[in-house]
Amino acid sequence: MNELTITDLLESIKSYNDNESDIARIKRAYYYAETLHKNQFRQSGEPYISHPLNVAYILSKMHADAETICAGLLHDTLEDTDITKEIIAKDFSREIAILVDGVTKISRLEFSSKNEQNMANIRKIITGIISDVRIIVIKLADRLHNMRTLQYKTEIKQKENSAETINLFVPLAYYIGAYQIKSELEDLSLQYLDLDQYKKIEEIKLKIEEDSSKCLHDMLFQINKILSDNSISSEIKVRTKNIYGIYKKLNTGHKISDIHDLLALKIMVDDVTSCYQTLGLVHEKYHPINNKFKDYICNPKTNMYKSLHTTVFGPDDRLVQTQIRTFEMEKVASLGITAYWDIKKGNARDVMQQELKEKFQFFKALLEIDKTSTTNQEFVNQIKNELLSDRVYAYTPKGDILELPKGATAIDFAYQLNSKLGNTMVSALVNDKQVNPEYILNNKDRVKVITDLMSYGPRKEWLNQVKTSKAKRKIIEINNRSQ
Repeated sequence: MNELTITDLLESIKSYNDNESDIARIKRAYYYAETLHKNQFRQSGEPYISHPLNVAYILSKMHADAETICAGLLHDTLEDTDITKEIIAKDFSREIAILVDGVTKISRLEFSSKNEQNMANIRKIITGIISDVRIIVIKLADRLHNMRTLQYKTEIKQKENSAETINLFVPLAYYIGAYQIKSELEDLSLQYLDLDQYKKIEEIKLKIEEDSSKCLHDMLFQINKILSDNSISSEIKVRTKNIYGIYKKLNTGHKISDIHDLLALKIMVDDVTSCYQTLGLVHEKYHPINNKFKDYICNPKTNMYKSLHTTVFGPDDRLVQTQIRTFEMEKVASLGITAYWDIKKGNARDVMQQELKEKFQFFKALLEIDKTSTTNQEFVNQIKNELLSDRVYAYTPKGDILELPKGATAIDFAYQLNSKLGNTMVSALVNDKQVNPEYILNNKDRVKVITDLMSYGPRKEWLNQVKTSKAKRKIIEINNRSQ
């Protein structure tokens, strides 16, 4: 592989941003970082500047703005050189200095133990998203390049970094909808955590792709023709599930034949009406499996992923998932919230931050955990229990989806919807059956909260039942008031 150069980076940026002032600033940031990192080398033996250059290049593939690219180039300068945040603000801008500071680890000198430093840094990484989502995006790009070059680390470091990537960075990538980064981080981590399984599944995947090639290309040809005959402009791509995705399924007791989304055709069309029209045409040609249909356009995932999913019987009795979405949905499906750099151009950062606050459920939970955690250890523990653990997805009576940690109760559900509902809750209807407030929710439960304004209010014992920070805080508040 040829070594990446500043010319490669600038060409990548010019493909979506030809602003001369931005290009000049990015170029200056590169030479500025190169000078500061002079005489520093990576464990691979490469000059250290190769790392920030690669991070910036990854960001450019997301069509990141100039400030984010500059911060990507400068992201290790505060940690590894004598430069200060104030000097970066003076030499570039306050905005770039804040982004660089946001991805910089807190010095070990400020803590009495390594564990305290780790807890503080995890909190800093995660809460960076509250002020500016671009901080977490730079951190993900940083982690992605480090994982791509992990072969130069010791075996212990490889396993440590891979475990941290799976447990922290993969969920963060999922939460902002960055599936492309998420999938690559998962597969890179698995290579170091369980190489034998990785190779075994890789072989299975390659064999399935080979055996299914004729079936998929036949379907691609047939669907293309049907859509063309119906004047629907489209583009179709073939994809197979990533190796870690297959590994996870197999580890939960599934057989390869059970994985219905192992093979997929992605059909991109111009608008939502064409999505549903395409769905009808696909079902006319290929019989669907009724219980494998998902409408994520009407009811998006909690990370704003939108698409129609239907699993159909393809040629040779093969099950093939068909994903139907607009071209804009495809950008969001691959890049998550960072797709707004391309969709919204100039004011993308503000739109991204507004979308996070209004539409992403994890963001509200994160704000609550940050507000209620008095120590970094408490924050990390609650993040692990509430955001980095397995999830359940329950429906409101209107069909909206609420995302909750596994083990969450109907009480958590009520408080997630509305504090007043939680405070006056007496029971719940789950799938039309009356249950106690402490009922533990299962995936796809339909929940209606039953309230009584004359109720005793949230009981203190509920604190031992609930999982979410918001429910805990509200129960404590009401009980303190009544004392």
